[in-house]
Amino acid sequence: MERFQNTSLPDWDWWGKLWPTPGETLRELGLSTGDTVVEIGCGNGYFALPAARIVAPAPVYAVDLDDGLLAELEQLADQQRIDNVATVRGDARELSAHVSDPVDVALFANAFHGVDDRDEFLTEVESVLADDGRFVVVNWRPLPRSETTVAGEPRGPPTELRLGPEETAAIVEDATGLAVTAEIDIPPYHYALVFERRA
Repeated sequence: MERFQNTSLPDWDWWGKLWPTPGETLRELGLSTGDTVVEIGCGNGYFALPAARIVAPAPVYAVDLDDGLLAELEQLADQQRIDNVATVRGDARELSAHVSDPVDVALFANAFHGVDDRDEFLTEVESVLADDGRFVVVNWRPLPRSETTVAGEPRGPPTELRLGPEETAAIVEDATGLAVTAEIDIPPYHYALVFERRA
């Protein structure tokens, strides 16, 4: 995890204050029934579980390095009777070794700022996308951390690590054959970029 810095998972309580309806957020990002999804750095499933409900019966591959978080996700999926989440313990820089079938959507939320070898990571992401697949990056807006408060406390990565939409787009487009097709505002402090293969 040393190469994914400042990407620790916060608790569900403040995620709930920030995004009380994660399923609705995912629909705004374009998820729909039948989409095969990989969530990279899924944690304990705040997005993976509602994603699974949306895309069912298609699978959601929930990838993370933390066994404890994956076990928690599996327990929550069992409690909620969600049977189309496949947890995968693995390094995102070796994504193609863990996701054998092409996916329609690769979701990477709140962690892009912490990847130091972005070219290697992005090459792996591109390699698992279906021909018409989408890579969705959710980032904190490049606001001072003191201004992005949740429940009265500053949250998110350090100010100097935050990336704006143009910078994020340039990083992805320079490293891959993907191009931005949509930018989506996610109030109060986030945005998403949707990338697809260049024609």
